[in-house]
Amino acid sequence: MKKTFWMIAIALLLAGQGVVAQSKVYDNLSLPSKILKSDRKFAIYLPPNYEASQRSYPVLYLLHGAGDDQTGWVQFGEVQHIADKAFAEGKATPMIIVMPDANTGQRGYANDPKNEWRYEDFFFQELMPYIEKNYRTKPEKRFRAVAGLSMGGGGTFTYALRRPELFSSACPLSAATGPMNLEMTKATLKRAKPEVEYTDAEVEAYYKRQSVLELINAVPDDKKKAVRWYIDCGDDDFLYEGNSLVHIAMKKKEIPHEFRIHDGGHTWTYWRRALPEVLGFISDAFHQY
Repeated sequence: MKKTFWMIAIALLLAGQGVVAQSKVYDNLSLPSKILKSDRKFAIYLPPNYEASQRSYPVLYLLHGAGDDQTGWVQFGEVQHIADKAFAEGKATPMIIVMPDANTGQRGYANDPKNEWRYEDFFFQELMPYIEKNYRTKPEKRFRAVAGLSMGGGGTFTYALRRPELFSSACPLSAATGPMNLEMTKATLKRAKPEVEYTDAEVEAYYKRQSVLELINAVPDDKKKAVRWYIDCGDDDFLYEGNSLVHIAMKKKEIPHEFRIHDGGHTWTYWRRALPEVLGFISDAFHQY
């Protein structure tokens, strides 16, 4: 009888510990932004044991696509379920996942050509310092990664190519790769805001900041291995051509990268399937060998 009692007691204790060690997702948080003159929302995934421990964690900045907001990866991407499973199975190391809103005010992760809407500056000067101050993240480059889909894949490319000192890994999924040339840049800007006139200098500067192919060609030799790249796109995706051209450009530039083409299109089904691979890939940089 005593043995049975203690077995039940231990089982209840372990079950109780399992309840405590749950991951948490908050999808309606915000921080004040002086740069964007507004409160900016973000979502965050905190791994199991975060609240019960004092350890610090690596961090992944996970960017949504056009038309979504900070809730996209939570609601449609099922980030909590996928991350929990990857960590429980030992396929990825526990990490904090930050999902900012780039859909409010003006859509996108870039500063606009006139530098009046400065989302990129907000991301690096306000969001990242806020996260590192208020959550137990490991603040070194080695423990920081960026990934995203579609528009967020474009943001992943431009952020990691322009600031390779900040990220150990970058994983663009079905990425928008930006304008191919100056004429395309002019047409894109005109379509987005037909009432705004841009100077040739503004258009050229924007093109050089936002064209992934232009950024790849400008990578200096000593930075070719600064970031670990995992690039993934479906074979039926309308952005397949741009991603293939990026792969070819990286090969010619001798920038090491993983390039994956799988069956599928520009869908959440595809991105949910890709996320475990992303978590595993970036965890390789987080590990000690």
